[in-house]
Amino acid sequence: MRIGLQIPRFTWPDAPVSIGPRLAEIGRTADEAGFASLWVMDHFFQIGVVGEVEEPMLEGYGALNFLASITDRVKLGTLVTGVHYRYPGILIKGVTTLDVLSGGRAYLGIGAGWNERESRGLGVPFPPTAERFERLEEALQIAQQMWSGEVKPYKGKHYRLEEAMNHPPALSRPHPPVMVGGMGEKKTLRLVAQYADACNLFAYGGAETIRHKLEVLKRHCEEVGRDYEEIERTALGTVNLGPEGMGPDNVIEMCEELGEAGIEHLIFNMPNVHEITPLETLGQKVIPAVAEL
Repeated sequence: MRIGLQIPRFTWPDAPVSIGPRLAEIGRTADEAGFASLWVMDHFFQIGVVGEVEEPMLEGYGALNFLASITDRVKLGTLVTGVHYRYPGILIKGVTTLDVLSGGRAYLGIGAGWNERESRGLGVPFPPTAERFERLEEALQIAQQMWSGEVKPYKGKHYRLEEAMNHPPALSRPHPPVMVGGMGEKKTLRLVAQYADACNLFAYGGAETIRHKLEVLKRHCEEVGRDYEEIERTALGTVNLGPEGMGPDNVIEMCEELGEAGIEHLIFNMPNVHEITPLETLGQKVIPAVAEL
C-alpha cells in the first residue's frame, strides 16, 4: 500500500506569513519520508467539514507548482478539481504544466464539484448537478484528446474547442493519471470505469462501505469492457497522531483493513501536520510497515 498526504488547511500559527515556509517544510518532509503523493483541495473558500469559511485557502494549482519546485519524488494533484471551476482546455494545460515542471509527477484530480457558496461568491457559474456531470464527462473526453497528441476540434454539448493543441506534451506516459473523485454509484463510478486511471473514495465509512463501492465499480468495468485492475483504488481519511489521538499501530491497523477491502493508495490529512513530528512518525513507522500490503 502507498501512503499519500492531503493538506486541506493552512490555518497555522502566524499565518499568512508562515504559510509559505511551513508548506515548504511539510512538502520536503513528506518527500523525504517516502510519501507517494501530496494533495491539496481545489477550493477557494475553506469548507465546513475542515474549518471556518473565512480561514486561509490557497488556490490549488499555484500551491502545487510551489510544491513541485521544492520536492523531487512525490506525486502531486488536487483532491479534486470541480469541473466547473476552469474551462477544460485550460485545466489540461495547467495540469500539463505541472507535469512538465515537476518532471512527470502530476495527477489530474477532477469531479463534478459541489460548493455553491464559493462559486457564487467568486462569480463562477454553478450549473445544476445533472449538467455538471455532463460537463465532467466532456472534460474527461477533452483530457483524453489533448493528451493523445492529435490536434483536432472537440464538439460537445457544453464545450467547443476549435484547435485542442497541447504543447509541450506531458512527460508522464501515456499521460498524467486521471483521478475521478466521489462515491456516487450511478454516475461517478461509471465515469471512473469509462475514463479514469484512479478513483478516490472516502475512508470515513469504513472497510465495508469501501468494499461495496469497489464492487459497484467492478460491475461498471464489466459493463464497459474495462479491466478493473487497471484502476488505481485510492481513499481519503484522517489521521491525528498524538497522545490524545491515534498511535502508529492504530494507523497500520486502518491501512490493513482498507487494504483488505481493496484500497491500494491511502491518502491521509493530518490536523497537526504543521507540527512536522507527526508527519515524520508516519514516515518512519507506518509507511515501511504497510508497504507490502
